[in-house]
Amino acid sequence: MTEQRRISFSPPDITQAEIDEVTEALRSGWITTGPKTKEFERELAAFTGAARVAAFNSATAALECALRALGVGPGDEVITSAYTYTASCSVICHVGATPVLCDTAPDSYEMDYDALASLVTERTKAVIPVDIAGRMVDYDRLFAALESVRNLWQPASDLQRAFDRVVVLADAAHSLGATAGGRASGSVADFTAFSFHAVKNLTTAEGGALAWRAGAFDSEALYREFMLMSLHGQTKDALSKTQAGAWEYDIAYPGWKCNMTDLQAALGLAQLRRYPALLARRRELVERYEAGLADLAVDVLQHYGNDTAGIDTTRSPEATSSASTELNSEDGTHEPIFASSGHLMLVRLPGKSSTFRNALIERLAGDGVSANVHYKPLPLLTAYRDLGFDIADFPNALAQFENEVTLPLHTLLADDDVSYVTAVFIRAYAALEAEGIH
Repeated sequence: MTEQRRISFSPPDITQAEIDEVTEALRSGWITTGPKTKEFERELAAFTGAARVAAFNSATAALECALRALGVGPGDEVITSAYTYTASCSVICHVGATPVLCDTAPDSYEMDYDALASLVTERTKAVIPVDIAGRMVDYDRLFAALESVRNLWQPASDLQRAFDRVVVLADAAHSLGATAGGRASGSVADFTAFSFHAVKNLTTAEGGALAWRAGAFDSEALYREFMLMSLHGQTKDALSKTQAGAWEYDIAYPGWKCNMTDLQAALGLAQLRRYPALLARRRELVERYEAGLADLAVDVLQHYGNDTAGIDTTRSPEATSSASTELNSEDGTHEPIFASSGHLMLVRLPGKSSTFRNALIERLAGDGVSANVHYKPLPLLTAYRDLGFDIADFPNALAQFENEVTLPLHTLLADDDVSYVTAVFIRAYAALEAEGIH
């Protein structure tokens, strides 16, 4: 038996480059929202192919501000997945709208697109799909479902009237750097919220951003609205007020306080410049996991399909009917082309119970391996049970959760760390079966 190791679940990958960038910001004397935050927004827009990006102090704030900009509030409905973290749904409650949960498709982490259309009503203003584990959802099917019920769309604000169907606001907390059909996360949904929390692929310690596509609205005016929201509704931020004689400001409305600081943005800039290499390393680790678990009766989420040819930001974002497929030159067939950001290593244990899964996680911990579960469906949580949701109405999400385990996946892992994790996983799995635990 190999010597026991301590394998953390998801520590941040911080190098001297990040330290130098943050130190530069500290020495500049500018540590709140300022030039580095604006630079980070520009570089994120270029990386994702988005028309514009606004930085916030969390992805949750980005989601909520998007709903507020759309004018979503009491009397409105917003649909999201039953299989997600609370932030995808809590923001709906924050703005006073009614959350509507969609079950996953059988054996899938994604919403059931066939069921989605039936949940849309004349009160539905937005759908929040969730890119779990770093893999983009099937936006083609999502848009098609919403197109099929376009007749129910009743826009009630200027920004809503820029759309001819229910608005798609992606929870892409996991998927920065993911692509599908040559398009990057951030350039496909109408609005896309990213997270830079400490456990994410790219971190600013805490932080988030909202990206959006160009549309029938004034993108710069929308950006200014987000800046107002993030800083109390104040018409000038600290950077603007540094100009000679420019102290005067107004408060347009009682806003919120959720801006990103230059210290966070400095960290993000260094991470973003390293990000292509970090994504490549994550792919190597995922493929090593796949090889190590290949002979075990488990289902590993597929992160990469038929490879990718890179991000094509010249493709029309409206070309959703064929964008997620490309010609396979080997046999002339059309197959999905996608690449995840490789954020989470999701493993399902077919035929096993939650008892088996929980015991497996305990055995892994005993061997020094930190594992997790993503996610506990919302109807199992007190807050959402209190809103009237019943897990019995979401059988696919429940089945998906009961035997899922998430293994460590981060760029501080060495190749032999992955070998160690897979070895103790296989050993613990076999031992539990031998003990008659199912």
